[in-house]
Amino acid sequence: MSMPAAFAGRLSIPVIGSPLFIISVPELVIAQCKAGVIGSFPSLNARPIEEFEAWLQRLNAELGPHDAPYAVNLIVHKSNDRLMADLELCVKYKVPMIITSLGAREDVNAAIHSYGGIVMHDIINNHFARKAIEKGADGLIAVAAGAGGHAGTTSPFALIQEIREWFDGPLALSGSIATGDAVLAATAMGADFAYIGSAFIATEEARAAQGYKDMIVESAAADIIYSNLFTGVHGNYLKPSIIKAGLDPDNLPTSDPSKMNFGSGGNTEAKAWKDIWGCGQGIGAVKAVLPAAELVGRLKREYDAARARIGLGATALAAE
Repeated sequence: MSMPAAFAGRLSIPVIGSPLFIISVPELVIAQCKAGVIGSFPSLNARPIEEFEAWLQRLNAELGPHDAPYAVNLIVHKSNDRLMADLELCVKYKVPMIITSLGAREDVNAAIHSYGGIVMHDIINNHFARKAIEKGADGLIAVAAGAGGHAGTTSPFALIQEIREWFDGPLALSGSIATGDAVLAATAMGADFAYIGSAFIATEEARAAQGYKDMIVESAAADIIYSNLFTGVHGNYLKPSIIKAGLDPDNLPTSDPSKMNFGSGGNTEAKAWKDIWGCGQGIGAVKAVLPAAELVGRLKREYDAARARIGLGATALAAE
């Protein structure tokens, strides 16, 4: 396994808070980083682009060398006409980690490497994992079955095993992770990081509707529906939000995948992520809306208890 050297000693637990469309804002990212996990946000959450620059300025000013680093998610898909402008700002402000999605590009990776930044690319299968590394990504985010939002269907056990047969660089695992026990399980099977999103939606700093947060607290794995209707890409969504939008979650049509919609709509009158709320299967562990630091504290306690239960002792990230 390979945790980037620049991150050693800065994490309280090996977790990346995933970039949540619309929801991740500087308040959440700062709280995550100060609690000792990597916080992240999609660049497209900041609109217009001047707001994105202001966010980067704030993060660089408020986060210090002892806080966990932050990451920016760039959508590389051709539908994102802001990609190159956002990339220029990431280079200007030397964003420590970039998470690329929906496409891997050598020029994007080279730009981030020009100042020493790290690129993690999210993938749903081993084929795309190989392509991402061939194009210069430093690490991978394996988005397995059960992950919130756009997700794959492969078991995390199978996906991590296949990737680790040929790749020994930084690797994060996404999919139903909402407890410290699950974080330890991710590292036990070969990941360097657990990638957690849905649990952070139900935090005070998250820019999500209170109804969204409450629905996560009230729901469990059985309340998650897998569909490509809303953006053209398969993902996991909260069944109660689909019902609330007037749709039948058990009889959703299949969308044309060539008509992807990410930033401004969806393929129905009910819009993802405004009306149809993305979420992963791990939410049964989310019992209350908390400050992000309290959530990280719970994860840390559970992680340390799990380590002790199997005889590993207290957290030792710097040595691992």
